[in-house]
Amino acid sequence: MRILVTGGCGFIGSHITDGLVEAGHDVFVVDNLSTGNLENLNAAAKFYELDVRDAALADVFSEVKPDVVYHEAAQIDIAKSVRDVGFDASVNILGAVNVLSCCRDFGVKKIIYASSAAVYGDPQYLPVDEVHQVAPLSFYGVSKFTPELYIKTFAHLYGIKYTILRYANVYGIRQDPKGEGGVVSIFVDCLLKGNTPKIFGDGEQTRDFVYVKDIAAANLLALTKGDNEIINVSTNRRITVNELLDTLSEGNVKAEYLPPRAADILHSALNNSKAEKLLGFVPQYTLAEGLRETMEYYRKKNAMN
Repeated sequence: MRILVTGGCGFIGSHITDGLVEAGHDVFVVDNLSTGNLENLNAAAKFYELDVRDAALADVFSEVKPDVVYHEAAQIDIAKSVRDVGFDASVNILGAVNVLSCCRDFGVKKIIYASSAAVYGDPQYLPVDEVHQVAPLSFYGVSKFTPELYIKTFAHLYGIKYTILRYANVYGIRQDPKGEGGVVSIFVDCLLKGNTPKIFGDGEQTRDFVYVKDIAAANLLALTKGDNEIINVSTNRRITVNELLDTLSEGNVKAEYLPPRAADILHSALNNSKAEKLLGFVPQYTLAEGLRETMEYYRKKNAMN
């Protein structure tokens, strides 16, 4: 298939691109490189340096004529979404609308959209399933949920298939120390530099950390499954931030504890039974395995620099 990946030079998008290339598809990447990196670009993918909000995106679609689009490009910094609401909405909402309009105009058969656990807000129960109420606590959560409504409406009006994947806290190789799962890359950076990691609150808050290669695998499964569904992608397991640091540092590093941040969710975990049922998705990496691979990657990268 001919597949276009927005944000394909970014953390998650580049792993999806790698998987698609390996599976034998013709892959095309759109990225404005604001947070993405050309080092992450798969050499077999054709690259277009472009913002998803740009009107010239239509020219790319006209040339590529993709069968399927993965929309991964996004503004993922929650703090920035609070500081600059307009920018956050522009990238995440208007960018998605531009992508969807191109999908409609150029006959794209399916869009696979990267949504987030942030849309759920403060969990009413755990693990959170897909019928849980949507009540985001951040502008980022709002701007990730709004495109879901546009996607459903485009599907209704124009017959475009979709799969919406709501990610838990993604971590791993190529991650920027921002966003929902950024605590892992921040800890790794601190440990490699010999700095003291900082934890907001008492560290007993829990998260559902899912390795990026598992996220990519779920995306590849969604290529032919899960049509017109919203699906959580997670491990369905919770770990405290203290346990996370202990696992990374093998218990050898103590954190500096700071006051908790406003609007931080205390406990979070996503139910992934629907992903297993509809996609056949089962996480292949334990947290220890994913953290070990991530740490080794950055240790080697630092040694080369």
